[in-house]
Amino acid sequence: MLDKGLSVLEAVETSAQPLTIQEISAQTGLQRLAVYRLLNTLQNRGYVQRNEDKRYRASTRRRRILAGYLAPLEGNQFRLDVASSIEHAAANAGLELLLRHNAEDDTAAALRNARELIAAHVDVAILFQPVEAIGYQIAELLASARVPFLTVERPIQGGIYFGANNYQAGKLAGQTLGHYARERWRGRFDRVVLVEGPQTRTSVQARLAGVLVGLEDVLGPIPPSAVIHIDGGAHTDASRQAMARLLRRLPPGKRILVSGFNDLSAIGALEAVEAASRARDVIIVGHNAAPEGRAAIRRSGSCFLASVAFFPERYGDRLIRLASSIVDGQPLPPAVYTDHAVIHRSNLRNFYPGPGA
Repeated sequence: MLDKGLSVLEAVETSAQPLTIQEISAQTGLQRLAVYRLLNTLQNRGYVQRNEDKRYRASTRRRRILAGYLAPLEGNQFRLDVASSIEHAAANAGLELLLRHNAEDDTAAALRNARELIAAHVDVAILFQPVEAIGYQIAELLASARVPFLTVERPIQGGIYFGANNYQAGKLAGQTLGHYARERWRGRFDRVVLVEGPQTRTSVQARLAGVLVGLEDVLGPIPPSAVIHIDGGAHTDASRQAMARLLRRLPPGKRILVSGFNDLSAIGALEAVEAASRARDVIIVGHNAAPEGRAAIRRSGSCFLASVAFFPERYGDRLIRLASSIVDGQPLPPAVYTDHAVIHRSNLRNFYPGPGA
């Protein structure tokens, strides 16, 4: 009976959602009447709770939560900040954390890492997979093993999303560009340039749509002929080259509003503009408020006006709290968003007060 009772308790504890008697019976292989009697005992002793919908959830936990983090653990500062913040938050919360490095385009290694987390019986997984096609394969493995997961920055079916509200972030960038044009150029401009990343990403489409809506909120309707899309690959070199080619086609004196998909693409555009001595007629807004973007904003005379911050260094606390809520069976919305703020020269030190902020 002890063995059967522990089987029932473990089924309830490890489930992402409260379970019915029938679901517990199916998982444990025990008869429904036996499960009912064992649940009554566990409920009387305070180990489980019965909800109004006749589902059962754990009220105590016999061990620390074991969470897994699958993500690129090297590369750009955004990824490093997210990983570091999760490690610190897990340690502060008393969670055990297994980290596995997923190289951005190594499908076999990513799936192997996912299987390792499953074999370790993690209670919850946190997935930050830049290549969405790989993320879907990992999600299928986790779902088959009944491992709930959070998905960071890339919406992957089956997971609870945490990260940027890309549409709102883009809208903030567009409004910032629009206010500058209205105040400094009397609302007159010649072109809107969107320095994009990979078009297959849903985040790209949402952010671009937001930029244009934000601009129109301030300046009114913008004709499609005034909008130019260039592929910067979300990287500095590709963005610099694409922007340089565009500037050779546009006569000097044209006033240009530029939004970069991220700060790296915005900086590439900035370098091309400065190399062409066109900074007087261009204003640029980026996304992420990464160290490179903050340095460009801080530089005197720079036409890099602002960047929309996502605060990856704060992700860990929110993610670990969400992970704990999932294990506890608490209901959560399908998407939880990070905070956003427009970072510019006058408020930069309010958000990043340290040296070289």
